[in-house]
Amino acid sequence: MSRIFINRMINGVEIIAEVKTKSPFGFKSKESWDELFSIADKIGDMISIHTDERWGGNYDLIRKARKLTSKLILAKGIHKNDEEVKKAIEAGADFVLVVGRISKIYREKCLIEVLNLEQFKDIPLGTKAVWNGRDLENRKIKKETFEEAREIWKGWLCQASFIKTWKDVKEGTNAIFVGENLVNFYKSLKID
Repeated sequence: MSRIFINRMINGVEIIAEVKTKSPFGFKSKESWDELFSIADKIGDMISIHTDERWGGNYDLIRKARKLTSKLILAKGIHKNDEEVKKAIEAGADFVLVVGRISKIYREKCLIEVLNLEQFKDIPLGTKAVWNGRDLENRKIKKETFEEAREIWKGWLCQASFIKTWKDVKEGTNAIFVGENLVNFYKSLKID
């Protein structure tokens, strides 16, 4: 099936809309996976489907999403080894989030989430990078800021975590991940 990329960018920023039903940080959605998917499909330039059970995901949900949309799908998870990256692509993902490391396969299809500012030096030019405002070790806001990340990384950069409304989108971001606050973010856009 040929996928159609419907670009709904707002102010030049891509929206990666996450279908997240829970997180290991205590979040549990009031909405079902199907309800969240419907919103993500409506507002996202790309739809993020979790592969990690801790976030309410699995690879079968990528297959399900692939049948429901022609939009690009991102497999969201840690993807700690290349076998998991391969599994996500084979399930129907167009892109895969890889956290804290560089994948040896499908590099052009990977978004690399750095764990700290130092890791930017290891990322090849042309890579899509992600700066998560949440420290995955302690679950708190990182001391380093998006602005510091943008100063170091001149390429494509996605902002992740703590985005509740459009006002939380940082200047200089190319894309945003919206997950736990997807419903409120959607309401804040007032597009219906």
